Amino acid sequence: MAAQAPAILKRLARWAGRAFAWLALAIGLFMLAAWVGSSIPRNADWREPARGIDIMVEANGIHTAIVMPLVSAQKDWRRDFPAGDLPAGAAKRPYTHVSVSWGEREVFLHTPTWADLSPATAVGAIVGGDGLLHVAHYVRPAPGENARVLRLRPEEYARLVRRIETQVLPPERREVYRGYADWDVFYDAPGTYHLGNTCNQWTSDTLAAAGVRTGWWTPFAGGVMKWVE
Repeated sequence: MAAQAPAILKRLARWAGRAFAWLALAIGLFMLAAWVGSSIPRNADWREPARGIDIMVEANGIHTAIVMPLVSAQKDWRRDFPAGDLPAGAAKRPYTHVSVSWGEREVFLHTPTWADLSPATAVGAIVGGDGLLHVAHYVRPAPGENARVLRLRPEEYARLVRRIETQVLPPERREVYRGYADWDVFYDAPGTYHLGNTCNQWTSDTLAAAGVRTGWWTPFAGGVMKWVE
């Protein structure tokens, strides 16, 4: 039996090496597909107008969101995302903008920082999880590298609004969940999150519905942001 032990260990090492090689290949192919998919444009002829309604596309390196005026001729977001849903001390601030994004419920609710992301939660999101809206309220947000201004025509912004409205459940059908700070909350939302339908895909699909030029498949934040100058 002792003589067989080294042979068994060698076979196990070979199997582990092959499994690692296949995993590395799968990850590499996924990364390549994501780069190619995000580089193929939708609405390729779209050009940013000289005048219109300014929104922002913001990113934290992993997740993207769409920042919009709280009140405009096209939409008053206070009806869908009332400041009264925030903790009492934050409800009365003079908010001017609202940031909206979509993602996986367990990741949103249980990972206040990426260091809190557990393997089980990550695998659950990849396989498939329920959707959740993340809504943050801002006061005069400043543009920057991670919050890029995107100007839309009024009719384009109206289409963007209509697309987001399809994700907003009426108050009686949704739960409000405490956010990461006192100026953000989560809401129940339709849709299933999985590897082919990520938070960043939601952002690019929403922009594409408005007619904006963006990539076809954007599982990563960089695939969205590279279309916003």
